[in-house]
Amino acid sequence: MNDYLRNLNKIEFVVTMACTGRCRHCSEGDHDRFTGHIDADAAAEAIRKICAHYRIKTVMTFGGEPLLYPDTVCAIHKTASDLGIEKRQLITNGYFSKNPEKIEKVVSNLENCGVNDLLLSVDAFHQEHIPLDPVLCFAQNAVQAGIPVRLQPAWLVSPKDPNPYNNRTWEIIRKFDPLHISLNQGNVVFPSGNALKYLREYFDENTTVTDPYEEDPKDVRTISFAPDGGVLNGNVYQTDILEMMEQYKP
Repeated sequence: MNDYLRNLNKIEFVVTMACTGRCRHCSEGDHDRFTGHIDADAAAEAIRKICAHYRIKTVMTFGGEPLLYPDTVCAIHKTASDLGIEKRQLITNGYFSKNPEKIEKVVSNLENCGVNDLLLSVDAFHQEHIPLDPVLCFAQNAVQAGIPVRLQPAWLVSPKDPNPYNNRTWEIIRKFDPLHISLNQGNVVFPSGNALKYLREYFDENTTVTDPYEEDPKDVRTISFAPDGGVLNGNVYQTDILEMMEQYKP
């Protein structure tokens, strides 16, 4: 076991960087040029190999908008479920189709593949370009299917800051009240990408902010796969994942 990976307990997949939103708070910037996605078979095989040597507690899929490729998402979570990984988490903005029948089918597949923690990104930023009705339809189907759902809003400055974006986010959250979905703590917008471009006036330029998602490279707890197969300074399409893990150095 590589000592730098001694505390590894999570695998995450950025399924795609393609997205149905054009959020002004997105730390990744614009997504218009992205179309690719992670290969489902390669992702599933990587999970199996890692779990043979490490006790993985969580597998997460996100994006971009991962449900633009629902079959890939389901293949990943079905593998995690079959291996007994306790948390199978999906982060989505809930907008991948306006067709109620397709939405219902995708939700049914998510239930069958074992997704048991669905974080739904709804807030003033997502709903600036994403229509709310299909998202409500998706959430309603998920609740009816018995998938645990939590709302995951993005807050500007802090959840308690009374700026126009947060006020609008609270209005949107109340639209979900009839579904009795719990509200997760969400996250505070990080000054990067589109956020710096469109929301600069809300950030203190004299304050250094640490990226909340940045890990200690000498104590890797999460292995993250990019849509192109990139992982641990290598690529799973070119090199066996266990070989990369054995040879990893920060």
